[in-house]
Amino acid sequence: MTSDSGGESGGERRRITRAFYASEGVQPGTGYGPQSGYEQQPGYGQQGQGQQPGYGQQYGQDYGQQPGRDQRYGQGPGYGQGPGYGTLHGYGHRPPPGGGAKRRRRKGLIAIASGAVAVVVAAVVVLVVVKPGGSNSGGGFVPTGSNPGQDSEQITSKFLQDWESGDISGAAGLTDHPAAASAALSAYAKDLNLKKLTGSVTSTAKTSAPPAPKTKSKAKGKSKPTGAAASGTLQKVTFQLNATVSSPPGASSTPLTGPWDYHSTLVAYQAHDSDGWYIEWQPDVVAPNLTASQHLAAVTVPPQVVSVTDSSGGQLTAYNDPGLTTISGLLQKKAPAGQGKPGLSVQIENANGKAVPNSQAVVVSPQNIGQLATTIDPKAEKAAQAAVQQHQNSSMVAIQPSSGKILAIANNAGQNDFALTAAVAPGSDFKIVTSTAVLNHGWASANSSVACPPSYQVGGITIHNDQGESEPPSTPFSYDFAQSCNNAFTQWWSKLAAPSGTDELAATAKQYYGLNEPWDIGISGMSAQYFKMAPNSPNSALAEESFGQGTLQACPLAMASVAATVENGSFKQPILVPGTKQVSATPLPSSTKSQLWEMMRDVVTQGTAAGQGFGPDVYAKTGTADVTAGTQPNAWFVAFDPQQDIAVAAVVLDAGYGATSAAPEVHALLNGY
Repeated sequence: MTSDSGGESGGERRRITRAFYASEGVQPGTGYGPQSGYEQQPGYGQQGQGQQPGYGQQYGQDYGQQPGRDQRYGQGPGYGQGPGYGTLHGYGHRPPPGGGAKRRRRKGLIAIASGAVAVVVAAVVVLVVVKPGGSNSGGGFVPTGSNPGQDSEQITSKFLQDWESGDISGAAGLTDHPAAASAALSAYAKDLNLKKLTGSVTSTAKTSAPPAPKTKSKAKGKSKPTGAAASGTLQKVTFQLNATVSSPPGASSTPLTGPWDYHSTLVAYQAHDSDGWYIEWQPDVVAPNLTASQHLAAVTVPPQVVSVTDSSGGQLTAYNDPGLTTISGLLQKKAPAGQGKPGLSVQIENANGKAVPNSQAVVVSPQNIGQLATTIDPKAEKAAQAAVQQHQNSSMVAIQPSSGKILAIANNAGQNDFALTAAVAPGSDFKIVTSTAVLNHGWASANSSVACPPSYQVGGITIHNDQGESEPPSTPFSYDFAQSCNNAFTQWWSKLAAPSGTDELAATAKQYYGLNEPWDIGISGMSAQYFKMAPNSPNSALAEESFGQGTLQACPLAMASVAATVENGSFKQPILVPGTKQVSATPLPSSTKSQLWEMMRDVVTQGTAAGQGFGPDVYAKTGTADVTAGTQPNAWFVAFDPQQDIAVAAVVLDAGYGATSAAPEVHALLNGY
C-alpha cells in the first residue's frame, strides 16, 4: 500500500508478488465502487468516485394538474372541463332485456376533489328513502316514480342503501355488471379500512348518448337503433358519499381516522322495451378518476418541515454544500421520527402501488414543523468548507465526541457528498481498530517490541512495505503505529481469525466502534451503513484488512466516529438531529483508551504527521489507500482535540499521501474552530 509518510521514513505502500486484486476480490478500475446507503435508495447528483447509492429518494409526490371530469352526460358538478371517457358503445356487460345495445363510457382523468362541490367536512348520517320498487320477472329494478328522474333517483338510493349497509351483492345486483361491481365495492372497504359509509342523491339530470351501434335485421335486412339509446331514458345521477376511513394497520403508532366526503356520479338507464332499470357499472362510480387497473388507498402522510437550519438558526442550504442541501430537502419532505404528527389521505394507486399524480384527497392534515434545527455548528461548518477548498474531490466530517453530534459536513467534489457516501478503503486509519483488538487481547501493548519485516507472506501472497521499509524486533508497537509500518499489523492475522466464524477484527469494529451496522443519523428515519466489512474474511484478506485495505469500505463520517470514540472512550453514534436514537457499543477498556491516545500522539510528534504543525493537544492517524495501478492513492487523515471536544476525518480522492494532502485540511479546520 502507498506510504502516508509523504517523504518521511516509513510508510504504507505494499507490493505483492502476484496479482492481489484478482485473488482477493478487489475490483479493477477506480476502486471507488458503490455502497448501499439509506436503504439502497438511488443517489443524487453525479455518480462519481466512491459514490454509493445515497439518500436521494424524494418523499411525497409533486402533483401537477390533471384534466377534470368529462361532460359526457352534461355538466358535471365541479369536475373540470377535461376530456371525457371516449365513445359510448352500449351498456356494460349484462345485456338488459329487450336486446339493449352495449355501451362504454368515454375515458378521462377526473381528479378526486373532496372540496369540488360543496363538500360536507364532517361525516353526515344520511337517511336514504327508497320508494317501493323491486325486480320484475324480466330483470332489472322496477321503480315507481312518475318520471325518469324519480326512477333513476330510486335505483341509485337503493344502490347506496345496500352499499352502506354492507349488502354488497344487493348493491352489485343493481348494476349491469354484478361481478365487477361486487369486487370493486369489496375492495373499497378493504383498501380504505372503511369504518362507516353513508350516501345520498344530490341531483339527477337527463343525459343522452351518442348514436348506438346498429344491428341488422335478418328478416327485413334493415338497420335500426336498439337499447337505451333508442328509448332515450338515460339519467345522470350525482350523489354524495361520506366515508369514514382509517390508516392501514401498523402505519403509525396512533391509528388515524377521519371523514372523506366527496361527490361522484353514475348513469342509470331503463332497459329497452322493459320496466327494469340498471346502473351502468364503471370503476369511477365509487370514486372519480378510478379505472379498472387502479385502486384506492388510505395512506399516512408524514409531517413536513418548513425550514431546516444549523444549530444557530441559519438556513442549511445557505452553505451551498451538496450534502447539506440534500439533507435539507429530505428533512423538509419528511420530518424526523417523533417530530410533528402524521396525517391521513386517500389516493388512487396503480397496480404497483404508486400514487397517481394529483389524486390525493386530505382526510386528516399532518402537523408540520415550522423550523428544525440540526447539530451543524456554524463555526465548524465554515472552517470545514474553507478547508476542503484546498483539494478537489475532498470531503470532511467533524463530530463532537462527547455527544456524537455532527458539527460539520463539507464537500468539494462537484455535486457529490463523499462525506457521507464515499465507499473507499480507509487505509492506515483503520489501524486504530486493529490496534484496539491487539491491545484488548493483550497480544501486545503500546510499549511491546513488535518487528515490522520488509515483507510478509500469507496465503500465497507476499506483502511488501513501501520502499523496503522495516523496523527491527526491538521497535515499540507505538512507533510501528506512528510510522504506519504495515507488516507490524499483518502478522496478527492468525490471532484475528477466530474459529467461531466472525473474525476478531470485524467483531472489534462492531463491538467498540459501532461499525458495520446501520446508523440513523436523523435524516427522516432513514438508516445506512457508513462502513462495510466482511464478518469472516479469509486469511490473506484479513491480513490486508489489518492495515485498512482489502474490501473495506468507509466514508469520512465513519472514520471521524472512530477518532471520536478514542477521544471519548466510548462510542456515541453520530447524529444530525438532536434527539435521534443512537446505536450503543461497549466502552473501550481504560487501558486500551490510554494506550491509543499515546500511539496517536506519537503520530504527531515522531510519526508520519510530524512537522505538520499540529498543537500539543492533537492526536491523529494518517492513512493512504492504494486503489489500482495508474491512479493516485486516496489520502486520509483523522484527528481529535480533547480540549475542543472535536474529532475530524478527511478524505481526498486520487490525491496521494494522507500526510501531505488530507492532514493540512484537518489542520485548517482545527485552527478555524
